[in-house]
This record gives sequence, structure tokens and C-alpha cells, in this order.
Amino acid sequence: MSRRPIAAVVALVLAAGAAAVVINYVSGADERAMAGMSPTSVFVVSEPVPEGTPSEDLTEYLTVAEVPTAAVVPGGVQDLDEVAGQVTTAALQAGEQLLAARFAPPEEEAEAFQVPEGFHQVSVQLPANRVIGGHLVAGDTVGIFISDEDETHLRLHKVLVTRVHGGATINESDDGEEQTQEASSSLMVTFAVSAPDAEILVNAAEFRGIWLSLEPADAPEGDTRVVDREDLLP
Repeated sequence: MSRRPIAAVVALVLAAGAAAVVINYVSGADERAMAGMSPTSVFVVSEPVPEGTPSEDLTEYLTVAEVPTAAVVPGGVQDLDEVAGQVTTAALQAGEQLLAARFAPPEEEAEAFQVPEGFHQVSVQLPANRVIGGHLVAGDTVGIFISDEDETHLRLHKVLVTRVHGGATINESDDGEEQTQEASSSLMVTFAVSAPDAEILVNAAEFRGIWLSLEPADAPEGDTRVVDREDLLP
């Protein structure tokens, strides 16, 4: 028997074996990579959730996913019992992790203050570091700073906040201790403003930067000015 056919058969066998090794290695690469990153199970929104959805109705909107520990968003819900009896305070989008800060008891959604007649309610999304670190609740009044590349000014005073989504919350643990749930990285804040102030607020949200300060009713409003770069380094 010629050696050439035998060599060909041996080569085919070796090639098939090598291919199997490569396939097995590649197929296990994702598992090995995930294992090296300490995977954690989290609830992920699989379908958009309407605002005001009770927590007991969420099952059909959620999936459980394995993600690296570094990718877990702080304040995630580990068990739906943590938010039992609560409702979503904002519409949840597919792909986001389920956060406790997105829930509140139904009665807390009701307004505990009077919105002035004829005022507009305008919502603005802001990063937490521009919203007093996320420690803001409906009923607070705020100063609204408007800033661009060169100038900053405390433009609106004592603006009523009518709703906050994603802010820090205080929850009571099973043993009766209060625990602070940190705010989301961004918050949706709704203000009650007059028509002229609504124009200012919308323009600032669209083309400039907005920062908030807690401004109680007795806070003085004088001695403010437009600050530019020259004021910073006199």
C-alpha cells in the first residue's frame, strides 16, 4: 500500500482533532471570561414598563441576566419582595437594570402641595451631581443656575419641584433601621413654573447647562450676578 494515502488519512485525522480542540476552546472562552469577572445575577427590563406599574405585575417585563460584578448598577433590586406594594415612578426602558430608586409607595406619588394656577410643569433630565447629589423630593423649592461656556447666573429663584424620578430614597429595613438608597446617575426633575420662566428653563435645558440648589422660602435673593471667567480670577 502506498504511503501517500496513509499520510493523507493521518493528516485529515490530525486536522479534525485540531479543529475540535479549537472549537471547544472558543466555545468555552465566553464562560471562562465571565467566570473571571465574578458574574452576578440581575433583573433586566426586557420590555418597556409603563410608569405606575405595580411591582407584582413586573414579572412579564423582566429577565434575569448574568453580568460582570463591575457592570452591576448600585441599588439594583435583588428580590422583587424588596419593592413589594410599590409602583414604578418612571417608565422603564428595555435593557436597563431594575433599580429600587425607580419605585415608591403609591401614596407618595400624590401631590402633597398646591401647584400655582396657570403654571406649566416642565421636566428636565439632569445628572445627580447637579441635583444636590440626588437628594431632592417633590415639594422642595430650588434655585436654578444656568451656565454656558463663559457665564453662570442664578436665574430662577424658589422654583417648586413637583416630581423627582431616580432620586435618593430612605427605606426601612426589616429590623426597623433607616437605610439610604443612593440616587440614580441621572434624575428626571419636574418643575412648576410660569410661562416666561418655562421658556427660560426649556432653552437652558436644550442649549446650556443647569444646576440646582435647595432654596427655602426664607433664602435671600439679592447680591447675585452673572459670573464669567474674569470674576473667577480677579
